[in-house]
Amino acid sequence: MKLIVGLGNPGSSYKNSRHNIGFMAVDSLAVEYKVKLKRKFTWRSLHNKTRIGTEEVILAEPLTFMNLSGSAVKQLISRHNLELSDLLVIADDLDLELGRIKIKPSGSSAGHRGLSSVIAVLKSDNFSRLRIGIGSPPEHIEASDYVLSDFSRKEKALVDQIIDEVKDCVRVWLERGTEKTMDMFNQKPACRQAGS
Repeated sequence: MKLIVGLGNPGSSYKNSRHNIGFMAVDSLAVEYKVKLKRKFTWRSLHNKTRIGTEEVILAEPLTFMNLSGSAVKQLISRHNLELSDLLVIADDLDLELGRIKIKPSGSSAGHRGLSSVIAVLKSDNFSRLRIGIGSPPEHIEASDYVLSDFSRKEKALVDQIIDEVKDCVRVWLERGTEKTMDMFNQKPACRQAGS
């Protein structure tokens, strides 16, 4: 069994924000594989099981807010007796241009507070993470404000393309592992809007 966690902030006010692109990716996977994410009792996440290809998969979205994501991830890993090698965390990345994705088998949080929380609570950075580029903020906007802002109408069509690319990446990760997935996706050209 594998665990795929999208990072974001719960609540309608954050739903379309750049910081929530991890949630958007997991939502899209849930729709495609016909599963409804639910909160059960004292669980700290919306989650449910589905099957992608030959693999049984838990799709999850923490309800703890970004900075406390680690507690939700640890609960899922502990309750399902999973290894860190079974975990893929999907998060936004300010250092990647909008349209790029990058997967790695381990590494630092690079300042991402959700990933920092996961690393701190799990006491390890030895888990796969899939970063989705959201681009850098303009000079006059603070990074904290930028990540909580919504994608523009023009950007939304591109976001749909990126989410499709993320789903392809997840399927390859499940079938072939992180190293092979890196070879296929990390050097791919960025998704572009039609006509750009």
